[in-house]
Parts: sequence; C-alpha cells; structure tokens
Amino acid sequence: MGEEALGEEALEGSQSARISRRLNWLRAGVMGANDGIVSTAALVVGVAGAAVSNSALLASGVAAVAAGALSMAVGEYVSVSSQRDSQVAELALERSQLQADPAGELDQLTGMIQARGIDADLARPVAVQLTRKDALTAHARLELGIDPDELINPWHAGLSSMLTFIIGGLVPLLAILLAPRSIAVGVTVVAVVLALGATGSISAHLGGASKLRAVTRVVIGGLGAMVVTYAIGLLVGTQI
Repeated sequence: MGEEALGEEALEGSQSARISRRLNWLRAGVMGANDGIVSTAALVVGVAGAAVSNSALLASGVAAVAAGALSMAVGEYVSVSSQRDSQVAELALERSQLQADPAGELDQLTGMIQARGIDADLARPVAVQLTRKDALTAHARLELGIDPDELINPWHAGLSSMLTFIIGGLVPLLAILLAPRSIAVGVTVVAVVLALGATGSISAHLGGASKLRAVTRVVIGGLGAMVVTYAIGLLVGTQI
C-alpha cells in the first residue's frame, strides 16, 4: 500500500464526519417539524376549545406558525453560530501552533496516524506527505474532527429549522380549518397523531433507536399537550 493510499486511509474519518453532519441536519429538521406539529396543534385546539370564529382560529394559527418558525430560526442560528465561532477559533489556534512548532506538530500528526492502525515505519512518511499537501487540514481532520472546507453554516441551520417548523405547523392548521367544525378537533387529532408517528419513526431510524418507543413517546406528548390546551380553551370559553 502506497503512502498516498495510507494518507487517504488516515483521513477517511472526514467522510464519515460529513455523513454524520448531514444526518444531524436531517435529524434537526425532523425535530423542527415535530415542534411545529405539537406547538401549533396545541394552540389551535386550545383556541377551538374556546369556540371562537374560523377567522380568529385562522389568525391565531397563522400567528403561531409564523412566531414559532421565526423563533426556531433565530435559536438555531445563534446556537450554530456559536459552534462555528468555536470551530474557527480552534482552527486559528492550530494554525498558530503549526507556525510556532512545525516539528512538534509533525510528531503529533505521526502519532495520530499511527494510532489509527498504520505501522510506525509508514506513519512518518504519511505524516510528512500530508503536511506538505495541507498541514492545517490534516491536523484539523485528525486532531479536531473538523473539515476546514465544510464548517457548519448557521444560515442553513436557521432556514432549515424555519422551513421544517412551517411544514409541521401546517398539518394541524390545515386539518382544523378544512374539516367541518363539528369534527374539526377530532380530524386534527388524527392528523397530528399520524404526523407525529412519521416524525418519531424517522428520528428513531436516524438515531438507531426503537421506533415503537420513539413514536409512543412523541404521540403521547403531543396528545397530552392538546388535551391540556383544549381543556383550557373550554374553560376560558365558558367564562367569556
């Protein structure tokens, strides 16, 4: 096996890291949709319990989806921005260490490559080749688990969370608005249960967890939120 092939093998973790990041974004999107479903469903069912007009129900539902989506977007943007700032700081520190002590950093890279199962007599030439090609990238991937060319993007995270929240929120909103008023709450409950079952199953699949347990947990949580808010809506409606 040549040094170039060994170098690629030493850095193969970067590909798995990219796959892991994509799965994390997908999981975050599923969670955003789940939040949209539960929070919007709880609100519109509670408002319906107060026996308000369809126009008031529409206004409250749209406001809930818009406010929730914007809140998710801002929260995710701030969170991911902090993570990106941390990555940038780590890369800057690694860059300064490479400039201050290139020999010591080469020894460190050699040790990391050797720790990945490459023989000691081959680890050094591989480290030298990787250092000549791009020392910062080699250290960032092996030492920090960061790909300098693929730093996390807070804008993508914020927009993804916002869009998935809107998609999730539209499920209960459309169900309660389009169904006849006499069965609107029941139709909404069914739609929410089906939607939560889908998001719970997907999130469990991505995380390698039990689908039945995940679906049961999220469905019970969603139903509980709707029961509480509907009861509150009924109570408030009788007092008005």
